Amino acid sequence: MSPEKLSPAEIDRRLQALPDWVIDQRKLYRQFVFKDFVEAFGFMSRVALLAEAMNHHPEWSNVYNRVDIHLTSHDAGGISERDFTLANRIDRLS
Repeated sequence: MSPEKLSPAEIDRRLQALPDWVIDQRKLYRQFVFKDFVEAFGFMSRVALLAEAMNHHPEWSNVYNRVDIHLTSHDAGGISERDFTLANRIDRLS
């Protein structure tokens, strides 16, 4: 069963609990900055294990000490509860 796309009002409400996340390109977005590349890559490895366990994979990029993460549920056609769940779990890693 595909997740349900959240309404703009519901997204705004849920963003209040994730102050470091914003909407960018109609996706949840956050940038993480670390001391160096090794810390950034280690963080990405931990996120990868979370994402794989959830079968929900981020769109992300890494440049040296920076990791940019976009979350969306392609099968829902936008942001779903699953994206907020993953964002919360990612926040707990940082």
